[in-house]
Amino acid sequence: MKYYLEITLLPDAEANLGFLWQKIYQQIHIALVDNKIGENESAVAVAFSRYGEKLFPLGDQLRLFAKTEIQLNELNISTWLSRFKDYVHIKSIKPVPEKITHVCFIREHVKGEASIEKKMQAKAKYWSEKSGQPLEECLLSLEKSKPKARSTRPFIWLESQKTKQRDPAQNIKFPLFIKRIELENPQKGHVNCYGLNANHKDISNWVSVPHF
Repeated sequence: MKYYLEITLLPDAEANLGFLWQKIYQQIHIALVDNKIGENESAVAVAFSRYGEKLFPLGDQLRLFAKTEIQLNELNISTWLSRFKDYVHIKSIKPVPEKITHVCFIREHVKGEASIEKKMQAKAKYWSEKSGQPLEECLLSLEKSKPKARSTRPFIWLESQKTKQRDPAQNIKFPLFIKRIELENPQKGHVNCYGLNANHKDISNWVSVPHF
């Protein structure tokens, strides 16, 4: 990864960091899908440069990395984030500096997260049909008793694009848990359309991104 583009999130009283991460990362995911180079494969990787901060676990900044400047230009991320122009500061594309360390970001699959969400949706739908209350209100009420996925990793709530393609009326969200791993040397591998490592199990195929 030789070039990068930096995006800083700008929260305010109406839009906190959790809300902004959900909206901004959703758009980045859609942009990576639109510019994919293979089946669920992206030429652009995502890095959370302030991962692990005390105030907010994912920090308030992300970087997009690519092998060439052209790949970042073709992504045209400013257009994808135009609706949120008051909430992001996007810097110009720059070469990666010489003094760096190497990290990788992977999606941590938490056992039961999909089934928990599926059961919540089914309960809310049943309750909505029986009571006549809107589905959103039923979901909100059930949130209080919703089982927690067992992970301490930072996460972002995202909408399932596959479910939305099958049924545009469906609006199912899931938590994308993100884990950072420090590496001694740079590694090559594949990046998925979340901008993360495509293979979260095989260490030899983890792709590193510069950290500085």
